[in-house]
Amino acid sequence: MNPKQLLLLLLLPLSLVVNAQSKVVTGKVTDAAGLPLAGVTVMVKGTSIGGQTAADGTFSLNAPASATTLVFSSVGFASTEQTIGEGPVNVSLSSAVGTLSEVVVVGYGTQRKSDLTGAVTSVSAKDFQTGAIQTPEQLIAGKVAGVQISSNGGAPGAGSRIRIRGGSSLNATNDPLIVIDGIPVDNGGVAGSANPLNLINPDDIENFTVLKDPSAAAIYGSRASNGVIIITTKKGRRGKTKYNFSAEVFAQQPTKKVDLFSADQIRDIVNQKGGSEVNKLGTAGTNWQDEIFKTAIGQSYNLSATGAFFDGKLPFRISGNILDQDGILKTNNFKRQTLGINLSPKFFNDQLKVDINLKVAHTKNRFADGGAIGSAIAFDPTQPTKTASARWGGFYEYLEPSNIIGAGGFIPKALAPRNPLALLEMRNNQSDVWRMLGNIQFNYALPWIKGLNVNLNVGRDEQAGNGRDYASDSMAAFYGRYNIGTSVGGKDSILNYGGQDNKYESFQINNVLDFYLNYASDIRSINSRIDVMAGYGYQDFQFINHFFPDMRADGTVRPGGIPTFPVDYPRYTLISYYGRINYTLAGKYIATINARMDGSSKFSSSNRWGFFPSAALAWRINQEDFLVNNKAVSDLKLRLSYGVTGQQGGFGFYEYIPRYSNSTSTAEYQFGNKFYPMSRPAPYDPNLKWETTENLGVGLDFGFLKNRITGSLDYFKRKTKDLLSTVPVALGTNFSNQLFTNVGNIESEGFEFSLGATPVLQNDFRWDVNFNFSYVTPKITNLLLNPDPRFKGVLVGGIQGGTGNSIQIHSVGNMPSAFYVLQQVYDMNGNPIEGVYEDRNRDGIINDDDKYIYKSPEPRFFAGLSSSFSYQKWTLSFVLRGNFDNYMYNNIASDLGVERAIFNPLGWLNNGSANYLETKFKNNQYFSDYYVQNASFVRMDNIGISYNAGEVFKKAYLVVSANVQNAFVITKYKGIDPEISGGIDNQFYPRPRTYTLGINLSF
Repeated sequence: MNPKQLLLLLLLPLSLVVNAQSKVVTGKVTDAAGLPLAGVTVMVKGTSIGGQTAADGTFSLNAPASATTLVFSSVGFASTEQTIGEGPVNVSLSSAVGTLSEVVVVGYGTQRKSDLTGAVTSVSAKDFQTGAIQTPEQLIAGKVAGVQISSNGGAPGAGSRIRIRGGSSLNATNDPLIVIDGIPVDNGGVAGSANPLNLINPDDIENFTVLKDPSAAAIYGSRASNGVIIITTKKGRRGKTKYNFSAEVFAQQPTKKVDLFSADQIRDIVNQKGGSEVNKLGTAGTNWQDEIFKTAIGQSYNLSATGAFFDGKLPFRISGNILDQDGILKTNNFKRQTLGINLSPKFFNDQLKVDINLKVAHTKNRFADGGAIGSAIAFDPTQPTKTASARWGGFYEYLEPSNIIGAGGFIPKALAPRNPLALLEMRNNQSDVWRMLGNIQFNYALPWIKGLNVNLNVGRDEQAGNGRDYASDSMAAFYGRYNIGTSVGGKDSILNYGGQDNKYESFQINNVLDFYLNYASDIRSINSRIDVMAGYGYQDFQFINHFFPDMRADGTVRPGGIPTFPVDYPRYTLISYYGRINYTLAGKYIATINARMDGSSKFSSSNRWGFFPSAALAWRINQEDFLVNNKAVSDLKLRLSYGVTGQQGGFGFYEYIPRYSNSTSTAEYQFGNKFYPMSRPAPYDPNLKWETTENLGVGLDFGFLKNRITGSLDYFKRKTKDLLSTVPVALGTNFSNQLFTNVGNIESEGFEFSLGATPVLQNDFRWDVNFNFSYVTPKITNLLLNPDPRFKGVLVGGIQGGTGNSIQIHSVGNMPSAFYVLQQVYDMNGNPIEGVYEDRNRDGIINDDDKYIYKSPEPRFFAGLSSSFSYQKWTLSFVLRGNFDNYMYNNIASDLGVERAIFNPLGWLNNGSANYLETKFKNNQYFSDYYVQNASFVRMDNIGISYNAGEVFKKAYLVVSANVQNAFVITKYKGIDPEISGGIDNQFYPRPRTYTLGINLSF
């Protein structure tokens, strides 16, 4: 049974739900501007009878003859009640933005917004980005102050780089903890999946809650150093079954290509040089970037049903998604099918609440060889894509003479770029990945102790991936891999000389158990409220990976390719004890204390446990006598917090114990004609311990004019000590010259500002606008176990060109991964002088001692602006993002923007970067600061327009939409994209511009 059939089968019983009641109540729900609200829950007070509003805001439900009152509620709006009269029941809901009674999801439960003491931002579905969104995190890109979300490239299903208030570590992870319906998930995923989050259907998500400061995040202790993102999916609701169907068709196009020479320009350059180089020119005119990129088409379909079985006693939601998307790089494709089931029954007069969630996803990937992008940039444009020869798949390749039998006198030239089209069309790299994410949560309100709830959450996140990466022996890129080395008549004899057939299987199992008690009560005698939570957590991760080595066409295995000893399956476990106390006095003075103790199997028994406390205070100033009746000030809260969080992610599981690992295929030992893998000791530190981060935060929340204007201002400072980092050590001291240990410190500070407003609110027109701005400056303060004045830092950031060149450095007193370059000298016309650099230490020699720290790839400032305009049935919206004071190393220009690159000394012609016309460099100047370029930008992420057509046929309501994503970018950067993770521009998969048409039908 295929996914479509399974989904239809599951939805079929839903249409059989019938409610027999005695009178029909109708009406319409609108917002403060008079615009219709869809999806509002309408309940008959005191019963389980209810329904939801349609796309035009109307509703119709059967109610008992005795019913007198309806209750209206919707996420993002304040609940209200309305008396049932003789005619239609029409209601206007006011926005709950800034409403103090609003409940916000936090770690292990919920809290009233008025009781929050930490920096918490909640983004609901009505504020998500729209269009062709394949991965959940993109829904809130540019929406939250202090949060940077940028895709890792334009490949379909690709992941994103997420940073909350910048990074707090060097070698450990800087990714936030992501919790989905109470299950903390691992960010690593399994082999075959480009992004573990692309297995979650964005259409299933109801709300994101971002915990940024220690008061909010410390409840997650060991994994909260980089903040927490809590994802809540849509749940079942009581009432008549409602169906929703949405469909999107989208087209993607490359927005920009690398500025290279045309075939005629290369001919002009080569002819001017003359000599034997002219003979290397071809007669074609090939734009290799046009050959590998295309307009890609995609489509996505969602179907869901929401209602309740058994006369409203078993609320449910069932959803399915089918996505099929090509990439703009030829042969690239991503397919996804998902099924989501939620059941939310209540028992014992609603004292026992049960929430059952199950998400199943299947993705299929056809990965395109990313090396084709680099080859398309470098390959000679005067050469054709194909030749008359059938060898090498008929593709043109750079060849050299050979005496190997069967090679036809020529083999692919060593080190030369390979035909870009051949890299795509002759390689078949595919994967299948399954994911099952499910949990059951029990919340029992003890009847004999009012306010005390018992909570149990048991869940499992299981992923399985397998794949095959195949290339035939006629593919030039893999030719020459298996030379047996025998000789016949002075010629090398080969057996299936080339190709590859790699297969793999990967499994990951994440088991979760959380048990906690929560007590909340108002103490009216002293005008107070107390909310106490205490619990125990257990989480176990298991990883199983099998790699089947290269197979030849005749089925034989590469020598030494099969291990002859058992393979360990990595595993680690976390055990936690946690608690929280929240106390409110007189509705205006609030104190919160969090504490968590985590034990991780990644550390020895002497360092296994870490303690992570936090404390916070809040003062609701608007509740003081001098402001309580002020009509202009709706909300004013001052917050102060301090806390400690931990880090144990992003590195191996056994770094603290002596261990052995397999040698690679290039380090096998030969006995006779056979090669055997070796076991070799790995470096270790028995004293490895927690990386910890201390956080201090001050914040101010405000609201004016009945919360027509809301916002917040936050300042934070944090210090990370005992950094988990790899540092150089003396040779022979620990089986390596590199050791992973605790060393160094990072400090950072910054501020955030967010503002939301509704400048215009009229009967038929509404304008909403939201703006956020952030400033973050991390700085390394220590990197060594023992001080060494000669130590300049740890080189990072490998680049294309030369051997082992690095362009960045972790250095004390500077931002991580700052550029480490030579200072370029310019002539009177402002042109760089080749090979001439500033002698910064004045020793008369230009060498590494003259390198200096220059700029950073990370922005110090970033901002987001989103706005929507609603006029009658039309809505226009946009999302704008910007990064400022960030720089990029243009590796394409430094590698190909010189004469040497065009006239490769190894014997072939390359294309060149048009940057050569500016520099006229003959040889590469990889370390010149000339190539570190300003990459500040403003990007129009999304422009969308929608039309609410209302009821198009009986009880069916239609909304039509159109979107443009990545509409334009404003930047001074000369490369292909100013937003590349890590700050090095080389072979980047371009982000496409996406045009989307969509429909949404509810019935």
